Amino acid sequence: MPAQGKHRRPKSTSLGRGLAAVTTGGAVLALPVIGATSAFAAPAPAAAPQAAAPAAVVAQANSASKAASAKHSVVAGETLSKIAREYSVSGGWKKLYEGNRKIVGSNPDLIHPGIKLVIGAKSAASSDDKASKASPSAARGASAGRADRSERIDAAPVAKAAPAAAKEAVTYTNDLDGWIKESLAIMAEQGIPGTYEGIHRNIMRESSGNPAAINNWDSNAVKGTPSKGLLQVIDPTFQAYHVPGTSTDSYDPVANITAACNYAADRYGSIDNVFGAY
Repeated sequence: MPAQGKHRRPKSTSLGRGLAAVTTGGAVLALPVIGATSAFAAPAPAAAPQAAAPAAVVAQANSASKAASAKHSVVAGETLSKIAREYSVSGGWKKLYEGNRKIVGSNPDLIHPGIKLVIGAKSAASSDDKASKASPSAARGASAGRADRSERIDAAPVAKAAPAAAKEAVTYTNDLDGWIKESLAIMAEQGIPGTYEGIHRNIMRESSGNPAAINNWDSNAVKGTPSKGLLQVIDPTFQAYHVPGTSTDSYDPVANITAACNYAADRYGSIDNVFGAY
């Protein structure tokens, strides 16, 4: 069997074929590298971008870490602009100041060492501002809704009291029946005893129901103090037992009845106990 490989060309080494220098008039020409040498040498330049990638990732991570920081304690020499740049605050120092207005104060150029600024998150001040800017009508509506519910809940167990009936003015007829009834009402207020029957009985005996009746012939008349009115009361007795709120005229029917009943209550206990001259 013929030997194999005798017709192959001898394999040249990488070093032997890597460079070929030709001298022509003192100039040296460098021929490009060919063959396997080129294949192995090509990846070398690409190593630089690959090495740079981890650095960019680290930088992004550091930036994200700063942005996520909740608070920053101010040190001497710092400004809002510097802190905003350091933490890459979107909106710059104005945004940082807006979120920390209550902490910084009215002058954004003056920040005191030691104060803590909120970074990368909405501050309580911003939240308060937004809450205060909420629609007034919506706030009023919610408040009205709560008030309305409270009123319904509170009012449910309590029955509304019926309005007190207005006290009707009592009117009396201008006759014996009306005079007696009006006198009885006044006597009840003053605590003077007596009944309709007792008053009516004595009136009919003394004057027959005539309010202008007068006795000009008895002993009282002889003394100059005749008996007058429905219950025939002399003036000294009328004046002594007159009931406040009634007329001072002894001929007035109501005044005459109440004064006579007041006298009878003092002397006999009640007009009901009188059955003759008194």
